[in-house]
Amino acid sequence: MEIRRIPGINPDDMQAVDQAFDGIEAQPIGCCNWPEQYPYTPKVSFRIFHTGDLLWLRFDVEERYTAARVTEDNGQVWTDSCVEFFLELDDRGYYNFETTCIGRMLLGFRKTHADAVHADARVLASVRRITTLPAEPFAEREGDNRWSVTLAIPPQALFRHDLKTWNGLEARMNLYKCGDNLSHPHFLSWRPIATEKPDFHRPEFFERVKFQDIL
Repeated sequence: MEIRRIPGINPDDMQAVDQAFDGIEAQPIGCCNWPEQYPYTPKVSFRIFHTGDLLWLRFDVEERYTAARVTEDNGQVWTDSCVEFFLELDDRGYYNFETTCIGRMLLGFRKTHADAVHADARVLASVRRITTLPAEPFAEREGDNRWSVTLAIPPQALFRHDLKTWNGLEARMNLYKCGDNLSHPHFLSWRPIATEKPDFHRPEFFERVKFQDIL
């Protein structure tokens, strides 16, 4: 997969950002890898492009059960209504960006699930998060819940590498939707995961991607 480059967008001009997203095909996050244990499947998709300076990623979610109890960054965000972006640049390890429906984020770098190094407050602050829901935490709500999260990620947020641009970068990635502590827990992925139990921390199931270079 090639991630399109769209230069010249003012990151503060959300109308221009939305217009750019309108030109990107939505990709479903629809692999229900463990249907017998976790059959519930909300409707989730993502769109992605970059400007060189920023990677823009938007998740659109339609679900019946939504919660946002976690109040701090680098908390247990996966227990809430959460969308996730995992990216591996090389064999040193991979980054996991995990973001709740109200924009609380966990950002880590790890070789395996157990050996995470989490980003500090400065790095976390460099990732812009735009949510359609208010930022205040809330208990689970049932209904026709629709929400979006948009991330603007500078290359410097990949804090264990020394990157200056997204142009021409080659990587591997997968994207997810989960909600471990919801009344209807679910574990969806963009690309299939062949494990017995839910486990997103499996780089062997990431897909190769290339970030379009300057033409």
